[in-house]
Amino acid sequence: MAFDFTVPPTLERQRQRIADFVAAEVIPLEQQVFRQGMTDELRLRLQGKAKEAGVFAPQAPAPWGGGGFAFDESAVLLEEAGYSLLGPLALNCAAPDEGNIHLLHLTGTPEQQERYLRPLASGELRSCFSMTEPPPGAGSDPSALQTRARRTDGGWVLDGEKWLITGAAGAAFSIVMALNEGEDVTPGATMFLVDADNPGFVVGEHLNTIDATGVGGHCRVTLKECFVADDRVLGEVGRGFRSAQVRLAPARLTHCMRWLGAARRAHDIAVERAVRRELFGSRLADLGMAQSLIAENEIDLAAARAVIWQASWTIARGSRNSEESSRAKVFASEAVGRVVDRSVQLAGGMGTSEELVLGRIYRDIRSFRIYDGATEVHKMSIAKRAARRATERLAAREDGA
Repeated sequence: MAFDFTVPPTLERQRQRIADFVAAEVIPLEQQVFRQGMTDELRLRLQGKAKEAGVFAPQAPAPWGGGGFAFDESAVLLEEAGYSLLGPLALNCAAPDEGNIHLLHLTGTPEQQERYLRPLASGELRSCFSMTEPPPGAGSDPSALQTRARRTDGGWVLDGEKWLITGAAGAAFSIVMALNEGEDVTPGATMFLVDADNPGFVVGEHLNTIDATGVGGHCRVTLKECFVADDRVLGEVGRGFRSAQVRLAPARLTHCMRWLGAARRAHDIAVERAVRRELFGSRLADLGMAQSLIAENEIDLAAARAVIWQASWTIARGSRNSEESSRAKVFASEAVGRVVDRSVQLAGGMGTSEELVLGRIYRDIRSFRIYDGATEVHKMSIAKRAARRATERLAAREDGA
């Protein structure tokens, strides 16, 4: 067994390139985006600059135009991209496209990869992932899926309602999860590639959520008599939930990586303000209560990074166990939330403002404890596994008695 947290020189150079790019090209545009919103035009312009700087899509496979870095290496690079809320969009490593790139790379047919993966990895187009539904449909419990797929000549017909579909407005295609219907088909769920111009795929209203920095909103989507040809089935028929795990476990961790960067930015802003701010005859950073906030942030950031790196290392080496990603997602999402909350408190009144960036990070990061599996759902899964292991230990002792 070896524990080595050394960042190789080539990876450190790439991390520094991303840091320099984010500082020079991305951070100066933050206030404009906070006021006016992110547009595809600006996204494409930033991505063009990222390509010129050699920092584009570090996590995407090299054959499709990405940096080709291993998953554990991406933990270092995506944290740096997340130092600005706009960084992941600029580097084409933001959700949901990042997760869809990974899924298409591992499960798509050669034709699907040419049609969907290549332009997605290059940033030429955007995508979305349509699984979440209004109650009583799928959300924290994917097995509650209500959208149906029935067999027809040459393909499938999808019917259902989705909501909170990130990036749906302006996406070129969606990966849609639906439950197979009918006695003549394999039971279970199936994933489908649905083009946005399909007349049966209708993007509706934007839901007004507290996070607002992404592009394409969080929308309602209606699937009504939506015909999808057989060659648009992604993965195997009836094995959609299993295939989705190819996407979901790594995607949880890339969320952790990006939000760790944002939390580090919030902490840096707050501490720099604390060392400049004079209060009650001394620097704010010299007051005991402020020092407690700073120290707790330092601990949470270091601990979150360690659990993210460990989980990323297991995935990079082929582990398909989702327990590591669940633990990391729970701890990191809660820890970075605490870091940003303390940073706002430390910065005082201006900490609530978007001018100081902290206010926007605070708004955007709150949702992280819900999406890709709410904290409570992951805790339930972790507890069940622990109880199962305890049951197995007890049974083994009884057998050996």
